[in-house]
Amino acid sequence: MAKPKSLYKCRSCAHTSVQWLGKCPKCGEWETFVEESVERAPKKGFDYSSGDAPTPIAELSTAAEGIRFSVGIGELDRVLGGGIVRGSAVLVGGDPGIGKSTLLLQAMGSLAEASHRVLYVSGEESPQQIRLRGARLGVLSDSLIVYSETSLEKIFKAAESVEPDVIVIDSIQTVHSSEIDSSPGSMAQVREVSAKLISFTKKRNIPLFIVGHVTKDGSIAGPKTLEHMVDTVLYFEGESGHSFRILRAVKNRFGSIMEIGIFEMREEGLVEVANPSEFFLAERPEGASGSAVVASLEGTRTILVEIQSLVCKSAYGMARRTVVGLDLNKVMLLAAVLEKKAGIALTDHDIFVKVAGGIRLDEPAVDLGVIGAISSNYYDRVIREGSMLFGEVGLAGEVRAVSHVEQRVSEAEKLGFVRCILPKDNLKAFKGRAGKGLKVELVGVSTVGEAIEALF
Repeated sequence: MAKPKSLYKCRSCAHTSVQWLGKCPKCGEWETFVEESVERAPKKGFDYSSGDAPTPIAELSTAAEGIRFSVGIGELDRVLGGGIVRGSAVLVGGDPGIGKSTLLLQAMGSLAEASHRVLYVSGEESPQQIRLRGARLGVLSDSLIVYSETSLEKIFKAAESVEPDVIVIDSIQTVHSSEIDSSPGSMAQVREVSAKLISFTKKRNIPLFIVGHVTKDGSIAGPKTLEHMVDTVLYFEGESGHSFRILRAVKNRFGSIMEIGIFEMREEGLVEVANPSEFFLAERPEGASGSAVVASLEGTRTILVEIQSLVCKSAYGMARRTVVGLDLNKVMLLAAVLEKKAGIALTDHDIFVKVAGGIRLDEPAVDLGVIGAISSNYYDRVIREGSMLFGEVGLAGEVRAVSHVEQRVSEAEKLGFVRCILPKDNLKAFKGRAGKGLKVELVGVSTVGEAIEALF
């Protein structure tokens, strides 16, 4: 039987089929199959090696000087783990218009000001468009070299001629190689072009930044293997109605994936937010029920965030649960705990929970904040002024201890909070410190019932 000249491949999971399918049998997504030409000859593999001989780990040098260097933007350095690692590949994803190109152009302008030679390759904008944006951002430097090109072979020639310290590809979906028959942006092109770029930069010990488009479901377009090929994956998040942006690391071989960077979008570009807690609580309403302030740990920093809740009698046969900024299953679980352990009847009530400011919280310590917000709005009573709370809630209604409790209380004290509701087991961290410079009243609770009593 003759081999097919083309195959259909799913854009989401890379499943292949000899014919077009409306629904992918592997991932279940609809209308994701695209036609690709079958490569008739095997492609040569890419050599990622540095040429070093095999060496016992104990004999490897521990000198880290010069391996990592600063971008010049503190929030970006934080998310990268302290700066850029030479030879690393960083993938930056985000919704269209969120500010990916703005962030990278500002970062590359900062590097250029620090005498680093940067090659900024754009396949979506003309040099004149980049010049206009660069003038607005104030990053006009002779060391920042702009190249508008989509051919991979020409990009390699330009890189060999310029000899840059950093390379930016904006975006990877626009770059194509003449050695591959598929159209630009196809899975085969994205996969092979990325592999060649990473191989090229790793051999020369050059950091590489790649911009990736995001699909409607929020994942980076192209094969999932692209995230495995790079060293760091950053997601740029934010809502169109808010001026702030959050840069989050979902993969980092050289640092923590719990770190986030917070920026504010202004006319002159992205500006670092020095005090995120004050920023998120700036518009918090006074005297409103259903509002609770919780201390969440994001990497090495503590952020105070407001959780809002609205509980009302359901007008339909089935009560609704709508959640923004938190896991829906977590909120449903906590609502069940309130009904079973605290006697709050929520079965016939609609529950709406939102994290103010648009940030997403995944830490267990925010459980007590959700409990407080729902209880406050259910009873229509305002939580005592100046109160902040945190703690993990179990299915038995117990309030469990969390980590970095002193750091959370310190942040609350810095912003003027005078009362903190926390797990009773965490009070041990403050043993002997009561009345010795601590300006926050600590209220330890061990059950959900005790926590609700301490709220009002």
